[in-house]
Amino acid sequence: METVVIIRYAEIHLKGKNRGYFEHAFANNLERSLRGLRHELHRTSGRWLVANFEEGKAEEIAERIRSVFGVHSYSIGYLTGASMDEIFEAALLVAPKSGTFKVETHRGNKKYPLNSMEISAEIGGRLLAARHDLKVDVHSPSGTVYIDIRENGALVFGSYMRGVGGMPVGTAGEGLLLISGGIDSPVAAYMMAKRGLSVRLLHFHSYPYTNEGAKEKVVTLAKLLSKYTQTAELTTVKVTHIQEEIHAKCAEELNVTLLRRFMFRIAERFARENGYACLITGESLGQVASQTMEGLTSSNLVVTLPVLRPLIGFDKDEIIDRAKQIGTYETSILPYEDCCTVFLPEHPATRPKLSFTEEEERKLDVAALIEEAMATAEKITF
Repeated sequence: METVVIIRYAEIHLKGKNRGYFEHAFANNLERSLRGLRHELHRTSGRWLVANFEEGKAEEIAERIRSVFGVHSYSIGYLTGASMDEIFEAALLVAPKSGTFKVETHRGNKKYPLNSMEISAEIGGRLLAARHDLKVDVHSPSGTVYIDIRENGALVFGSYMRGVGGMPVGTAGEGLLLISGGIDSPVAAYMMAKRGLSVRLLHFHSYPYTNEGAKEKVVTLAKLLSKYTQTAELTTVKVTHIQEEIHAKCAEELNVTLLRRFMFRIAERFARENGYACLITGESLGQVASQTMEGLTSSNLVVTLPVLRPLIGFDKDEIIDRAKQIGTYETSILPYEDCCTVFLPEHPATRPKLSFTEEEERKLDVAALIEEAMATAEKITF
């Protein structure tokens, strides 16, 4: 009998003839999440087993794989031989010490001589004989003994724990997220990674108007996200000179609108140079002045890559709830300003006219400002 962590996948089983590709990516992501821990990963008929790990490491392994997209559920249990005696020995370890219980059996190996009901009855009877404080309750037991008969033995465990679901990261290509340091963009990264997109991160800063604390905040967010996104790098770009030019030469109410157009151009340049297929933002329709339909359209028109906005229909409370769930909220609310708050006009344009925006933008040397920004790019690996 061996302690194992049992992993079941989510949508991969729907993929038909392409399933092998998704399973391979899923296994690679599991291995990446377990890096640094002694273990073996085995596939067995729609399950993965993490085995041969150090004693006492099961909980840490379970915690790591809990954040891997594609995991539907997982359990800590035992891999035993297929005899009734061996299964009962494991059942004694997972059954409640007292109270009520039931036994549920799944017979994946249809050649096994007993059917599911017979296995459950046999093990349940043995548990009642061994534990006089136990009673059977098939409707609302205080504990359940789960038995999964496989080709190479049996899996015995006491609970199912929910994974994050979704699709394995990397199976939907690569995209570039504009990460600000606020609440929204980390949630957008999480949601796109859940759909299998490999999310790379790009952050704009306005040093010295924004300080090193603001930059470190984004680095911390990137580290928190890495357990979901499977990436461990962040690129930062300085846009102080662009903001100063906009502030000096253009209509004040367009400060944010024009800055965002520059950000999108720079982001698309990075994306194309690195083979990323799309841009991603944490924008939510109508949340702030730059996120009206007119503002979003103004940004979209300067790029040709698709711009994905997974939060577009979310309200703020929904985004906050998701940020708390994934563990980024407390970092996101740290009081460090991002570049969009620099030179923030008292009355920013909420419905900027495209003709006026383009007229004001012609006052700037767009190409030269972008080249200067590109030269400040810094890649941070962690």
